[in-house]
Amino acid sequence: MTRDITISTRELTPFEQLVLALVCEGKSNSAIASQTSHSEKVIENTVSRSAQVFGIKSDGDTNLRVLLALAYRTHYGDGAFDNLHVPCSHIEVGPNGEAICNRHID
Repeated sequence: MTRDITISTRELTPFEQLVLALVCEGKSNSAIASQTSHSEKVIENTVSRSAQVFGIKSDGDTNLRVLLALAYRTHYGDGAFDNLHVPCSHIEVGPNGEAICNRHID
């Protein structure tokens, strides 16, 4: 099944970005609530509101958090992998023998 995910209808707030970055790290709503000193309900609402920003709708066949993490990473970059120290899968050997990513530009 193909999904149409909007890049975003608006920029995410800094708090929404923080929550989604933690979602990308695989954190549960409970863990995010604890880490950000908010209630789980606030985190649930933030995740839902963020999904609306990307035009992602939940249904029985959709894992909202996975699609939201993919949309967030696509729009805001792969910072979650940097924080987890997961190596980039786009590494190539450059002309001087150095490892360079062929997708990410600093």
